[in-house]
Amino acid sequence: MEPTPTAQQVIDEVSGSGAGYVKVAVSDIDGVLRGKYLERDKFMGAVHSGFGFCDVVFGWDSSDECYDNASYTGWQSGYPDGEVRIDLATHRRIPWEQDRHFFLCDYVGSTAGSVVCPRLALKGVVDRAASMGYAAKFGLEFEFFNFRETSQSVNEKGFRDITPLTPGMFGYSVLRQAQNQPFFEALLSELAAFRVPLEGLHTETGPGVLEAAILYSDAVEAADRAQLFKSGTKEIGARLGIMPSFMARWNASLPGCSGHSHQSLWDVEGERNVFFDGGDPAKMSATFKSYLAGLLCLLPDLTALLAPTVNSYKRLVDGFWAPTKPNWGIDNRTVACRVIPGSAASTRLEMRVPGADVNPYLAVAACLAAGLYGIDRGLTLDQAAVEGSGYHDGSVERLPANLQVATQRLADSKVAREILGDALVSHFVQTREWEWRQFQDAVTDWELSRYFEII
Repeated sequence: MEPTPTAQQVIDEVSGSGAGYVKVAVSDIDGVLRGKYLERDKFMGAVHSGFGFCDVVFGWDSSDECYDNASYTGWQSGYPDGEVRIDLATHRRIPWEQDRHFFLCDYVGSTAGSVVCPRLALKGVVDRAASMGYAAKFGLEFEFFNFRETSQSVNEKGFRDITPLTPGMFGYSVLRQAQNQPFFEALLSELAAFRVPLEGLHTETGPGVLEAAILYSDAVEAADRAQLFKSGTKEIGARLGIMPSFMARWNASLPGCSGHSHQSLWDVEGERNVFFDGGDPAKMSATFKSYLAGLLCLLPDLTALLAPTVNSYKRLVDGFWAPTKPNWGIDNRTVACRVIPGSAASTRLEMRVPGADVNPYLAVAACLAAGLYGIDRGLTLDQAAVEGSGYHDGSVERLPANLQVATQRLADSKVAREILGDALVSHFVQTREWEWRQFQDAVTDWELSRYFEII
């Protein structure tokens, strides 16, 4: 493994490269990258003093419609610039942009003491883990459908009768890989060059659907990789006439798309997996059990952070490879928390609630914060492991069934505000209330076909 470059080495590389412009970006509350190009001298100045970015990036939704209920920013404040700090440790070169320099940034914002930036919120949880003697490792994986479409063509078609990359249900198909080799090769090689290494990439069951497992790393880097995987895959696909979609479930007759997160806790040196206990039948340490107990306890309150869109809940239905109960089991893919017993290096937890539409920073922050809560409170794992179908588990309540219910659970949760910060939770709740209202005001295809003629 190559040594991590120092901040000065990164600065020297950019300044000595002859680059005219550097690309920078922040993640908004929906996990959409909002960025710009900075002229090199402007960038060099911003390295030390930061730069301004209009705080509307936290004042509008994924369609750039301004919230009418957000207190963080809005027409009432005039949408001032907020401070952005460049994180030099995120330095990458974009291979599909002539190796342009790229950096992720933290949005400090325009309101002192109010952390609404998902990446900053995750860093706060990671700092709490370190204060407790732990370092967290995460690895995210995504399923996503791909279409032979462009942004213009899907809009012209009204998102109907769109053409999948390949027809039929071809899970793990070598044939389908060979038929789309340029796309597969571009994802494998260019994402690796972009410092988003994949552990695996294969077709899943469904027309044009792929699954990618991103190589695990520390919590913030893992979320960075997940964020950049989604944006990078879209940019690579566009060049080849392919449009990936990370909707949780785009078609009622097809399976949904997961965004599972594998996670474990280690000592602060990163040398010992504190989840592992070789003497336990499931290889689970007492620390692991308390972490899991915290997740199970808080999962109903935190569901909105793991399932953040109206569409998320179309995936969380019985029998569709997505969990519907806050339960756990050993290597059981029907439960929310799948314990994977293994070696001292591989024993871990897979959180199966998130879909591909998740904001990686919020998903990782919510899981880690809930797990640390369980450890800090010394919670015991009283819930029995599910054997068989987790959908038939009558010992626990169902997870929230839609975004409105999930948002209300989060809004009412004192613990969520305690472990994630009141500013972040309040802002996120307001944005989800807005999202639900937009859905409630929409006239859907289902309503037209059901009521247009007969009522």
